Amino acid sequence: QVQLVESGGGLVQAGGSLRLSCAASGISFSFYTMGWYRQTPGKQRELVATITSVGSANYADSVKDRFTISRDNAKNTVYLQMNSLKPEDSAVYYCNAAATTAWGQGTQVTVSS
Repeated sequence: QVQLVESGGGLVQAGGSLRLSCAASGISFSFYTMGWYRQTPGKQRELVATITSVGSANYADSVKDRFTISRDNAKNTVYLQMNSLKPEDSAVYYCNAAATTAWGQGTQVTVSS
């Protein structure tokens, strides 16, 4: 059974930084592309960033040059470093292992102006 546990969210002022973590279990983590998503009330969940098993990263245009996704296969963990945060980045952030339907509980990020 795939389990994903996100952490690291919080309240930060605009321009600040946060680092999110997602610990995975129940999968051969190193073989999976991992992704970070976010969702605000009344909107669809949107893809923020992905990282392949070999470390190739892709980003949504809205976060490019501000967010960095990384992974530590020894710790079965994927990270999202978020810099220069904006109020519009406020959302619940989730991680996902590609081709699975598992989602964690999410972690709330709130950016104040």
